[in-house]
Amino acid sequence: KANPRDLLTEIDPLCEATIKKIVLDAFPNHEFLGEEDVDPGKDASAAALEQKLNQRQNDESGDNDSKDYLWIVDPIDGTSNFVHGMPLCMPSIACAYKGNTIIGVIYDPHRDEIFTTIKNHGAQMNGQPITVGKQDNIGDAIIAMGSPPAQESMEMSLKGIQELMPKCRTIRMLGSAAIMLAWVANGRLTAYWEYDLSSWDIAAGALLITEAGGTFTDLKNDEYGLRTRKICGSNGLIHDDLISILNSAGVE
Repeated sequence: KANPRDLLTEIDPLCEATIKKIVLDAFPNHEFLGEEDVDPGKDASAAALEQKLNQRQNDESGDNDSKDYLWIVDPIDGTSNFVHGMPLCMPSIACAYKGNTIIGVIYDPHRDEIFTTIKNHGAQMNGQPITVGKQDNIGDAIIAMGSPPAQESMEMSLKGIQELMPKCRTIRMLGSAAIMLAWVANGRLTAYWEYDLSSWDIAAGALLITEAGGTFTDLKNDEYGLRTRKICGSNGLIHDDLISILNSAGVE
């Protein structure tokens, strides 16, 4: 990995290979983007996504309908938690069609909770509908954020926590974007923001939150897309206040 704090185990690529085989056995002509296929670093992950999104335009096989589908996979989100035996690590799987996420799945094996969503069909946990939390005041909000290894992201996180801590109920850092996004979707958390993440960290959880009635944007409150790396997902009710507080701290 690009940073000694950003871990990779022998298990990550094995999990990815298993997921990839299942997906491509069912949909052999679909595209697949997995974290373990990409060199470390944000530039490499951004370039890999861009290559996949642009691939259909350059494809001359005539099978463009299949190339429109892209599976985006993080086989173990929260690898540091996994290495240290903390039950906060799980796969995150999304499928995008023409650059827009249409399916999201996050499976928490430790609690046997599977979060699923299909665009325009709501979000579920273990088959039951879920919705975001009802907190409408930032003072009642439980806000999650990351503890990133990269220097710039770390500096922005420290700025954000200093400004947010006196204003919200509490802050949580769980070490897995997937679980924090899923828990915003089912109301256990009010919001989650992060200064820099890759598409495989975000795609499934972003759709879960919006389908559960929440809001998902970048840190300037602009619309989210697969290329977005600076993210904020919330119940929607405190979203503008959260973005405003972060921006006032110099995080945007």
